[in-house]
Amino acid sequence: MTTETENSKKRRRDAAKRALEEAAHRRQEEIEAQLPPEKGGQDGPEPTRYGDWEKKGIVTDF
Repeated sequence: MTTETENSKKRRRDAAKRALEEAAHRRQEEIEAQLPPEKGGQDGPEPTRYGDWEKKGIVTDF
């Protein structure tokens, strides 16, 4: 009985360790995915979504 309890505790510890490693990996990916703010870009909604290719008389093409 003792070995079963020890085995289940070891499995839980291993699973917890994997979960913590996965969470750390996800956090690192989120940090890397954060893009710097765009300078001089479109104001408002995404222009490609609505077909707005002009701002103040200047036409832009991506």
